[in-house]
Amino acid sequence: MSQIKENLLRVTERIEKAALRVGRDPKEIRLVAVSKTVEPARIKEAIEAGVSILGENYVQEAKKKIEEIGRPVSWHFIGHLQSNKAKYAVQLFDMVHSLDSIPLAEELNRRAKQADRTFKVMIEINLSGEATKFGTDEEKILDLAKRILHLNYLSLEGLMTMPPYFDSPEMGRPYYIKLRELREKMGREGIPLKELSMGMSNDFEIAIEEGATYVRVGTAIFGPRK
Repeated sequence: MSQIKENLLRVTERIEKAALRVGRDPKEIRLVAVSKTVEPARIKEAIEAGVSILGENYVQEAKKKIEEIGRPVSWHFIGHLQSNKAKYAVQLFDMVHSLDSIPLAEELNRRAKQADRTFKVMIEINLSGEATKFGTDEEKILDLAKRILHLNYLSLEGLMTMPPYFDSPEMGRPYYIKLRELREKMGREGIPLKELSMGMSNDFEIAIEEGATYVRVGTAIFGPRK
């Protein structure tokens, strides 16, 4: 068995155990295999091993990979997206997890209209307040969500966050609780959202315990990045 297949089986088992621990159906959780900097041959190996969603951080890098690998899987954009790349994002991806501003929402909507498709998005929220992190501020979420709901070619699916890196996975839990609570608050405001994109290789089990529906796992599948 290849190392990637072995890693994927281990991650899948951990997802299942984390879900069952808190009485969730493991099928509610989708695994996004983060393939940033991973070469196409190893991505194909992951697809053969059962990966069905790939997450990329850079449009140009993803474009080359998609041209070579094609679309046997769903491609999601999880990095910071600039408005001038919106055209390519709509062409290349099935969903963007990292929408963080009204101008970007409007540009994605314009490009989706041109492509005659409804484009799925999630709002990225910077809950840590770190200057190095992207995402909208917590107090701006409602305005951004309401604006997205008025854009005919965008479908708002959920919320995404990336907490600071901690040596102890448990330290990320408050951020995941907060994101879940924000989704609940949005529901009370008449904006029901299904998805929570949260949790990475070091802490995805904690995120699942707090309600993650997408976990973004790279290193635990593909090994350390070069």
